[in-house]
Amino acid sequence: MNDADAVSPDPASMRRQYRAEGLAEADLAATPVEQFARWFKQAAAEAHLFEPNAMVVSTADAEGRPSVRTVLLKHFDEQGFVFYTNYDSRKARDLAENPRASLLFPWHPMARQVIVQGVARRTGRDETAAYFRTRPHGSQLGAWASAQSSVVAGRAELEASYAELAARYPEGRQVPVPPHWGGFRVVPESVEFWQGRENRLHDRLRYVAREDGGWRVERLSP
Repeated sequence: MNDADAVSPDPASMRRQYRAEGLAEADLAATPVEQFARWFKQAAAEAHLFEPNAMVVSTADAEGRPSVRTVLLKHFDEQGFVFYTNYDSRKARDLAENPRASLLFPWHPMARQVIVQGVARRTGRDETAAYFRTRPHGSQLGAWASAQSSVVAGRAELEASYAELAARYPEGRQVPVPPHWGGFRVVPESVEFWQGRENRLHDRLRYVAREDGGWRVERLSP
């Protein structure tokens, strides 16, 4: 390795000038979920982003210690945003102690972000089972094989657990829904739509839930 290879890129010098169209209050849909659906469609069908349903989920435990990870959004409607996980995982333990969560959709190629803040509640078992049945067979086995967030001795232990399950439930045989696995629905209290603009004068429009069930919109300084 020569000296040039040893020098890391300087993050302070990395910058792009955003020149996307702006986001005006008059352009917004009546509800944040409707507006999210518009942007999500553009991210998936027009911009063809890789996994546009990937979102960063932030949680904190009872002592306020934060943790973050990327998961996949599996459903959204006016009731909230749904993802699935192992209920023994760190994120689920956090949410059991402190149900407040934040979601971030980082659609960088479009110079867009969506930030959801709200309260997470477990989905019902019927809803969980219905989704579990749509998962590929291997993913169903994986939900059993991995004790998510726990310490594992090595990769071989994980693969051995999967192999044992694959022998017990071969392709074509129904895999039972794990009792320790299910969904969370994040019920939004606020949803911010961030559009990158020139000279870092970004547009940030945030829907905030009102007590009457409606939404008010406020503009945030970038």
